[in-house]
This record gives sequence, structure tokens and C-alpha cells, in this order.
Amino acid sequence: MIKELKENGRSISKISRELGISRQTVRKYLKSEKVLSYRKLKKPSILDPFKPYIKERIDKSDISAIKIFDEIKEKGYTGKYTIVKDYCSEIRKQRSIQAVYRFETYPGEQA
Repeated sequence: MIKELKENGRSISKISRELGISRQTVRKYLKSEKVLSYRKLKKPSILDPFKPYIKERIDKSDISAIKIFDEIKEKGYTGKYTIVKDYCSEIRKQRSIQAVYRFETYPGEQA
């Protein structure tokens, strides 16, 4: 794309303004013969091996994040509590909330 803009007669300054990148970056791409790309690699989380267990525990019984943290710590988790708490919060947001129907009775009627 940068090479096409340059071939169309645009200056390096104009290209940098249009694309929102520095002039040095435009020059770098113009000098290179191959296509340069930037790809951020996703680093695996230390919580990844424990995620299925956490999801299973939350689905079975609505257990608190601190109890889950204690359980996975015994299984070898070396991370901090905040990561576990945030993941538990994500799982709980994905679950649907069941409605509670309330009914009123006069004193002594329900028994």
C-alpha cells in the first residue's frame, strides 16, 4: 500500500500523514523488498491448564473465587488471586441468570 501511494506520486510526508505513521516508518517500508508485517504473539496464560477445572467447579456449584484459588493452588497453580477472580467473573457473566418467582401468602396459609 505504501509503495502504491509512492508510485502514484505522493511524498513521504503526505503518506505518513495519511496513514498516521512516522516518515521513518514509510522510508523503511519503501526500502524493504519483502512485505514487513507486525504480528503480536499471544502468550499463554499460567491459568490455561486450570480453566476447564474452574469452569466445571463454577457450573456445578456457585463456589467463590477465593475457594477455587485455594483448590488450584494445591494442584500446582503459581499465579496470583486476581487472575483467578477475573476469569471467574467472566464465566459468571456468560451464564444465564434464572429468574426467581416470588409469591406472597398470608400468615399461616403456607404451612
